[in-house]
Amino acid sequence: MSGTKEIGRAMQGPRGTRDLYPAEAARRRWITERWREVAVRHGFEEVDGPTFEESDLYAVKSGEGILGELFQAYSGKSPDEVERVKATGRAPYAMRPEFTPTLARMYAARAAGLPKPCKWFQIGPFFRAERPQRGRLREFLQWNVDLLGGEAGSNLNEYDAEVISVLAASFASFGMSPADIRIKIGSRRAVLAACARYGAPPHLYGPDDLSPSLLRLLDDRLKITPDEFERRAVELALPDEFVKYCHPVDRAVVPLDATVSDIANIFGVSLAQAGEVYADYHQSGGLSECIRQSGFAHWCEYDSMVVRGLAYYTSNVFEAIAEGERAVAGGGRYDNLVKLFGGPPTPAVGFAMGDVVLANLLQDKGLMPSDAELMGLVGQTPDVFVLSNGDEGAEKQVRPLVASLRRGSRAPQDSGLRTQDSLHVRHSYKATKNVGKLLKEAAQIGARFAVIVESATEATVKDLRTGEQWADRVPIGDVGRRIAELVRGG
Repeated sequence: MSGTKEIGRAMQGPRGTRDLYPAEAARRRWITERWREVAVRHGFEEVDGPTFEESDLYAVKSGEGILGELFQAYSGKSPDEVERVKATGRAPYAMRPEFTPTLARMYAARAAGLPKPCKWFQIGPFFRAERPQRGRLREFLQWNVDLLGGEAGSNLNEYDAEVISVLAASFASFGMSPADIRIKIGSRRAVLAACARYGAPPHLYGPDDLSPSLLRLLDDRLKITPDEFERRAVELALPDEFVKYCHPVDRAVVPLDATVSDIANIFGVSLAQAGEVYADYHQSGGLSECIRQSGFAHWCEYDSMVVRGLAYYTSNVFEAIAEGERAVAGGGRYDNLVKLFGGPPTPAVGFAMGDVVLANLLQDKGLMPSDAELMGLVGQTPDVFVLSNGDEGAEKQVRPLVASLRRGSRAPQDSGLRTQDSLHVRHSYKATKNVGKLLKEAAQIGARFAVIVESATEATVKDLRTGEQWADRVPIGDVGRRIAELVRGG
């Protein structure tokens, strides 16, 4: 209204998203740097794709119904487009809820010219239009590790074991042990065999896959109460024997070194039935042997009812489970997806891990560094804090010295390039010239050294870790070289 002063309105971020201030950003960077280091150490190369895709990409993979679970996107600039969205409820684009469809599309587009196999990883933001709750947000960061393709005759168990090894190695890199988290390996084949053995209704399974409704029930088994599980099982007309087999509390967990005979006893089936499903795990070159050779067998066990909820998985699937948390990570083999997007038949296996559940778990286990430690671990604490003794001549040297230390001795004066002796340097923006207060500021931000400019030509240096001050004043031109030598030396 004319003449009325506009009053500011407090705004909040969208529900299910996060504002990352420096400490929170450092926490996320610390997590992603460990993800990246583990992936690269295992020979995986980084890729990425768009944060939104054509809606068809997800509809082809999962059916039209999936679009109601995603954040759809359109520009709104075209009236025809707006009317089409109003009429159909379908926008031309959708924000990515996962990376596997993008990955399969990318591989299919260049399959003929890509190495075999491709070992790829990706880290980036993803989006899900669902109710926020502990461990699940609408926007989150996710690490994806995938191994696609292979020469004829390749042992695909080696591929599965390689990917599972990366997952276990990542947990170890965060300080966890098998006592904190277990990688549970399941088999769609085992569940299909149980469906046939116990007489599940034919519409719930076929020769090679499980129906979406049965997949959802089995994938939800640990997220709902036993009563709710049994109620939904009755709605699907599942026989009592099958419900008992996949009971959410008493489901059978099989040690990785179990024999086929052990498995027959655990499930109360014949050797022939156990062998039909599990023998390939235990034969020479089987998954059990490959995981043992990788050195991570003590992290793993077989869980008869791990199925994963996504329909595109084809055989082995796995989840990383910690007590009190939803799955920290999950994945499996998806041999048909690349072909679905126009590529050649391509064996593929991979997993995804989100930062939200992982961060909760690390916090609960006491493995998350403090905010101050995180700032140092990701390089946010300065090597040097520069101040002056307050004299006018010394004060004039503060900013030139800061610039020189940041640049390093081997860089041209007008260059922004980092050199071997470039340093992370800060100074105060406060009006005070009180040396004691400025040294306190330097200590609060975690600086390693304080350089106190004493004159136009000299400075004193104090090691803030030990509290010791160098005995002699240092020529200003030598400050950078001497501190850089100490920083490089640790």
